[in-house]
Amino acid sequence: MGKLEGKVAVITGGSSGMALASARLFVEEGAYVFITGRRQEQLDEAVKLIGRNVTAVRSDAANLHDLDRLFETVKREKGKIDVLFASAGRGESLPLGEITEQHFDATFGLNTRGTLFTVQKALPLFNDGGSIIMTGSVASIKGFPGFGVYAASKAALRSFARTWLNELKGRNIRVNVLGPGPIATPMQEEVLTPEAKQIFESLIPRGTMGQPHEIATVALFLASDDSSFVNGLELNVDGGFSAI
Repeated sequence: MGKLEGKVAVITGGSSGMALASARLFVEEGAYVFITGRRQEQLDEAVKLIGRNVTAVRSDAANLHDLDRLFETVKREKGKIDVLFASAGRGESLPLGEITEQHFDATFGLNTRGTLFTVQKALPLFNDGGSIIMTGSVASIKGFPGFGVYAASKAALRSFARTWLNELKGRNIRVNVLGPGPIATPMQEEVLTPEAKQIFESLIPRGTMGQPHEIATVALFLASDDSSFVNGLELNVDGGFSAI
């Protein structure tokens, strides 16, 4: 029996990268998974890769109407949620002095506001004893030049987790933050130059980027009963990147 046998999981941003790897692993471990993304072509490819027990909903986590449609679909098809992995997010580099209102609003709108309303709108469908996982980032504790807005948007998730676990303790719903370090994903290819990637790799003790499946295995831990006594944790999965 898989670690998520009979469970229903919702993974936002699940059409690529770490979230897609997590969706594939969750299905392998017995879950039925709903994934979201903004691009239909990517979603279709993700469904093919996952192969079974998956529903894709084209949705932007920053759009509250899209979130309503997502959870209406979950309610209609399965009627419950056991695991929510709020993973949709994005970050671009702009240093202090060049930050625009548009950059700030887009970053906080997806990473912070989008995460908050994803969780809030999921709650009516949540089974007691479920698990909420939010994707943070080690950037929130490292202070990389140019990533101040992104880092701040992710740092807020730590505060959400500590407050929400207290608010949800009567339902025994756990809330944790998974903080990836530098991971080789399509999004990383979009936002980091080759020179920046080399710099990041030089700061990882093993000298190579993390891989999406290395995040997926930790997401599975946080989603499953293996982490039944883990609550309010920010778990950095970065190969020691944030420790040195």
